[in-house]
Amino acid sequence: MATLIGRKFHVSYSVSGATRLMHRLGFSPQVPSRRVAERDERAVTVWKEAAWAEVKQPGRPAGATSASRTKQGSPAGRPGDAPGAGADTPRG
Repeated sequence: MATLIGRKFHVSYSVSGATRLMHRLGFSPQVPSRRVAERDERAVTVWKEAAWAEVKQPGRPAGATSASRTKQGSPAGRPGDAPGAGADTPRG
């Protein structure tokens, strides 16, 4: 919508700014109110059982990890001979 507004009215809006503008004007995201008459429930069920199982990936396993790309996870999960394994001991 921000691109369309810019092209039509020669005014630049960020995506969040365009969203706020649309809400102030009374517009909201449109969601279908009902299902189409041509929907094949059996085909949908077959797809969910076959294809969706392949598409959906399992989540990340829980463990001592860090969400930071620059900071490593806690040293508790490292092997004793790994680099930085002794990082939890105070330096003297």
